[in-house]
Amino acid sequence: MSMIRDLRAAVRPTLRRGGRSPYAHDASGVDTTATSAVVDCAVYRDGRRESRHMTLAEALRSLRSGERQGPQGPQGGTGGGAFVWIGLHEPTEREFSGIAREFGLHPLAVEDAVHAHQRPKLERYDDSLFTVFKTIHYVEHAAHAELTDSSEVVETGEVMCFTGRDYIITVRHGGQGSLRTLRHRLEDDPELLAKGPSAVLHAIADQVVDGYLAVADAVQDDIDEVEIQVFSESAGKGRRGRDAGRIYQLKREVLEFKRAVSPLLRPMQLLSERPMRLVDPDIQKYFRDVADHLTRVNEQVLSFDDLLNSILQANLAQATVAQNEDMRKITSWAAIFAVPTMIAGIYGMNFEYMPELQWRYGYPAVMAVIVGICYAIHRGFKRNGWL
Repeated sequence: MSMIRDLRAAVRPTLRRGGRSPYAHDASGVDTTATSAVVDCAVYRDGRRESRHMTLAEALRSLRSGERQGPQGPQGGTGGGAFVWIGLHEPTEREFSGIAREFGLHPLAVEDAVHAHQRPKLERYDDSLFTVFKTIHYVEHAAHAELTDSSEVVETGEVMCFTGRDYIITVRHGGQGSLRTLRHRLEDDPELLAKGPSAVLHAIADQVVDGYLAVADAVQDDIDEVEIQVFSESAGKGRRGRDAGRIYQLKREVLEFKRAVSPLLRPMQLLSERPMRLVDPDIQKYFRDVADHLTRVNEQVLSFDDLLNSILQANLAQATVAQNEDMRKITSWAAIFAVPTMIAGIYGMNFEYMPELQWRYGYPAVMAVIVGICYAIHRGFKRNGWL
């Protein structure tokens, strides 16, 4: 927590006056020996990347030189509408501390970004936005493999965005949610990228929610498969316990999915409806489309939970009916075997004077009576559906 204490002491009010540079340090103030977490770093001016390969210090020098040379852009950005996009993957406190001081990031947001495991949210700190997204990845199963009660269906990660007037810093946790392809796609659309950091924030939100849609379709297929197997007439009785385990496992994975989707509804609503200084009005219209897609996914996830509850209840009802059927069969056979047991018990008593003891056909007659009675009882149970 030493880095957090240092930041609290270093951070100053971030409202800038008179077009001064928002940075309190020279580019050399960044700890370049602790930037192994930086995946990519670039300055974009008028929507075009200045250089393919650029260190963090070089990016900051380029950004500041633009400040000194050009007027502010339409969204309050630096000269020529320039901004820097820094992408990091699981930075440590030491790796992130220099960047946090350089851009005056709020200590609470920095702490969340370093330690991760946050709920999706949107927080405003003076002239910056801090946004947390949960990324979801569907775990593919082999075509011949069956979903089991221990199968992992979804994997989660996090993408956190610090958005300012001339910077966007993305911090990614987990093995999913890579932004490399997204960056390349935005670089192919300079007109959109010229809208500034809010265009990048929208693209990240759009990619995350599109990932939700793909995962929702895959989870729907898994639920359909389980539903078919639960209600299939050919499903063996030995499967019922395994089906319950698989359904419960799916419920756990859907719950993890729900924790990523539902808390994000409010941030997307704010970004799409409430005017913000750091969000270009043209980009805000696109956030509405993202919010609509997110609402659709949320409804799907809620329906998954209800459907799995119904399937689980049906599976338990089937198990109860099967147990009743088994008990009826056991009871029926016990009643049938009670007849020879009773007759054998009677004739096994050691009495000298008993009927038919000296009769030549006594044994065959008793066996015929036993078989006849057992057959009659079996037929009665069969007709009533007990056997």
